Amino acid sequence: MFLVTVALRAAPFVALTRLRDSGVVRYLGRTMPAGVMVVLVVYTLRDTTTALGSWVPATVALALTLGVHLAFRRAAASIVLGTGTYMLLQAWLG
Repeated sequence: MFLVTVALRAAPFVALTRLRDSGVVRYLGRTMPAGVMVVLVVYTLRDTTTALGSWVPATVALALTLGVHLAFRRAAASIVLGTGTYMLLQAWLG
């Protein structure tokens, strides 16, 4: 079982070394951060209603995420900060 687990975890890295020069892999590496951001925005807004506790956390978190991303160009920092802000405001106002 141990060997199967290690092999399954190593398989993507082995495959990536063989596909490193692939145009598809370069395209996915360039566009995936934007794709992740779009998925998170859609997921955040899917249950938003006109109630104060619903749209305020989403609006503030989206504005903060956009501001941090435009200021620092760090996708991970903007995603983590925006998600954390949304969760805190949702717990506080919701």
